[in-house]
Amino acid sequence: MPIQRDDPAYRGQSEYTPFFLKIYDPVILGFFTRVVWRCPTTLLVERYRRHIRPQHLDVGPGTGYFLERAGLPPGAQVTILDPNVNVLEHASGRLTALDITAVEADVLKPLPLDRTFDSAALHGVIHCLPGPLTRKAAAVANVAAVLAPTGVLFGASILGSSGSHTWLSQRILTANNRRGIFDNLGDTQEGLREMLGASFRHVELETVGSMAIFAATNPRP
Repeated sequence: MPIQRDDPAYRGQSEYTPFFLKIYDPVILGFFTRVVWRCPTTLLVERYRRHIRPQHLDVGPGTGYFLERAGLPPGAQVTILDPNVNVLEHASGRLTALDITAVEADVLKPLPLDRTFDSAALHGVIHCLPGPLTRKAAAVANVAAVLAPTGVLFGASILGSSGSHTWLSQRILTANNRRGIFDNLGDTQEGLREMLGASFRHVELETVGSMAIFAATNPRP
């Protein structure tokens, strides 16, 4: 079910129009990720390749850029989940070498999935969800609920005001929160670790520039 306009989660995904998705890779990944948030895109690709497994769930797949570079064999089964049909159509059209199942759903609500997965990604999603972190924890718990006992959840998220920000990144962070694209001013490294630890037994988290990169394994029952 698509997110309704009066849902707090709507603003964080509403700007993903067909036009924006066409320019997303060079603008967001090519400039903002590397220059503003100071996290090399190549590092994020490497983390995808390290953690992704067969039977993968990708929440908020964006343009499909990272899945395309994740090293999966042709025909690998991947489920992509997003409340925005533009995202699902764009990513599905790009990832024709994979066996894609597209699910239109909101990760903050129980996921309409009847199977389990070996890996899942929440990449560039958490900083867009409506806060505070105690509310965003539902997303992590919902993904953990559909992972196998040895499954891994990995991803990256831009930190809030407590993060390592430059003059430029701090102003863009503030502007994006004012516009409602982000809702992450209160997102801290410690808070993210606690949120992940509530649903997973083992959590690895590091910061690169203004971003937190994480991997959590063995979901709690």
